[in-house]
Amino acid sequence: MKRLLAIELQKIWKNRASRILTISYFVLLSSLVLISYIKFDFGPIHFDVAKFGIFNFPYIWHFNSFFASWFKLFLAVIIVSMMANEYSYGTLKQNLIDGMSKKEFILSKFLTVFLFALISTLFVFLMTLILGYSFSSYTEFGIVFSQLEYLVAFFIELLGFFTICLFVGVLIKKSAFALGFLLIWKLFEGICYLLMKWLIFDTWEKSYTALGYFPLQSISNLLPEPSRRLSVIKTTGNQAGFDMSYDYAIHFSSILIVLVWTAIFVYSSYKIIQKRDL
Repeated sequence: MKRLLAIELQKIWKNRASRILTISYFVLLSSLVLISYIKFDFGPIHFDVAKFGIFNFPYIWHFNSFFASWFKLFLAVIIVSMMANEYSYGTLKQNLIDGMSKKEFILSKFLTVFLFALISTLFVFLMTLILGYSFSSYTEFGIVFSQLEYLVAFFIELLGFFTICLFVGVLIKKSAFALGFLLIWKLFEGICYLLMKWLIFDTWEKSYTALGYFPLQSISNLLPEPSRRLSVIKTTGNQAGFDMSYDYAIHFSSILIVLVWTAIFVYSSYKIIQKRDL
């Protein structure tokens, strides 16, 4: 496995565009720290993000995981390009000639996306500890390390999304078309959401629940939007007459759905490579 992973990492690092995108991705993840410096005065009003409580443990695990998940698109480009380059430069055929089996080839790709997801999660873990201990009002051990399930959901979200990108890259070969296909796929799920409401279900809630079994939506559902957990948002919403009750829990069923899709996409990628005339 080390040999397979070393081969893939070498391919990525030697590609200038992939190298720049990888570095940019982790630089952007570091921007989590910059949020703490957002301060400005608007007349008599002093705005300080850190005083809103977003860096308090354990809430910060939820906020940072959700915020960092938006940057996964950078690695999506790398993964799709990684597969496109295999076809364009003929390295896939050369790897097979050199003795690598098709199963080992897909395994090497999966190990790469798994490593990307794992390193990203560890990076966010460290950034969160730094921010939390710098700004949180609560630093007791039991509070600090509670609600780490949001970080687990972040890892599963990245892994699931990256395996979809891997599958699309294997299927379509061209990186630009593959990325366009992801956008079309998202639009397709949105259309299915509308059709299910009009043709199958009688409420939007039931249609949305069914949509949660689709691959991209199931990944989006893993990490609920965290802003409504803040006391200032809750208070403002309640005073305005809005229902601020919301389920922020990480459900095992949601994780299981994404893991099933992950297995499906990895296996489908292997079957495509196995049957395709390379």
